Amino acid sequence: MNDLKLLVTGASGFIGSFIVEEGLARGYEVWAAVRKSSSREFLTDGRIHFVELDLLSEERLTEQLRGHRFDFVVHAAGLTKSLKDSDFYRVNTLGTQNLTNVIKKLQMPLRRFIYLSSLSIFGPIREEQPYTEITETDTPRPNTDYGRSKLLAEEYLQREASFPYVVLRPTGVYGPREKDYFMMAKSIKGHVDFAVGFKRQDITFVYVKDVVQAVFLAFERGESGRKYFLSDGQVYQSSAFSDLIRKELGNPWCLRLTAPVWLLRVVTACGDSIGKLTGKISALNNDKYHILRQRNWRCDISPATEELGYQPEYPLERGVRETIAWYKENKWL
Repeated sequence: MNDLKLLVTGASGFIGSFIVEEGLARGYEVWAAVRKSSSREFLTDGRIHFVELDLLSEERLTEQLRGHRFDFVVHAAGLTKSLKDSDFYRVNTLGTQNLTNVIKKLQMPLRRFIYLSSLSIFGPIREEQPYTEITETDTPRPNTDYGRSKLLAEEYLQREASFPYVVLRPTGVYGPREKDYFMMAKSIKGHVDFAVGFKRQDITFVYVKDVVQAVFLAFERGESGRKYFLSDGQVYQSSAFSDLIRKELGNPWCLRLTAPVWLLRVVTACGDSIGKLTGKISALNNDKYHILRQRNWRCDISPATEELGYQPEYPLERGVRETIAWYKENKWL
């Protein structure tokens, strides 16, 4: 048991809940930052300390954190879908700025601040075949509001020269409790597999527990100001994920539909319009269009392996097996 205090924002979310569990397993005093409306379904361990934080108000956040002292902060809170584009910037960009400012204002003796960003900040680059890995020296060109909002948060941290931050940029994160890839599994169980575009697509993935591994390695080994890509170190074709899901579901018959990109544009535009009318976010929205049409998701994880000692433990086959088993055990499938 150690006496180190860890704050996890977005603790009720997919990745955040796994970070909380790992922090408890390592003996940290773990504080889960939540909102009043947050589900605590995966935060049931009695050792968890809860704190309500309003990341959108620097004034309120100052009062909520006054008197607290954390050794480590993992900022996993963020918005991935929204009916209003402006909300991405309020939550992902402004929220990060406010949290950084308050930690500095309260003079917390912080050892490391881990910001969970995304490979999406780079957008469609290096898309001439043969595709090559996106590297940290490439210039980001995000084509989604989500990616732009995360990039602006990164740039804000970068201007805070004395702030002990490390940025992690995972590619597509999957695993138990995750809901977007779950929709694919649900569709395949219903005998339909859907793909977009006829041009070759190189896809990368990272299992949630490998992201968590990198977070804790970054506490001690991450150099302040550094930014690291995270994947499982492999590159897959677009059918690999669905093929593995089918295998774990017992190979049900499946109709594989490949839609042209222009049709996806029509569908997502309709999804956006319906979402605005009903007040419910569609899984097929404008940002999803740009994500699905992107062809190159390769990224260079060698800085993470060399500097952090990051060694992915979950190739896609193992990760999908664990994920589908969890979906079954928890009656999602």
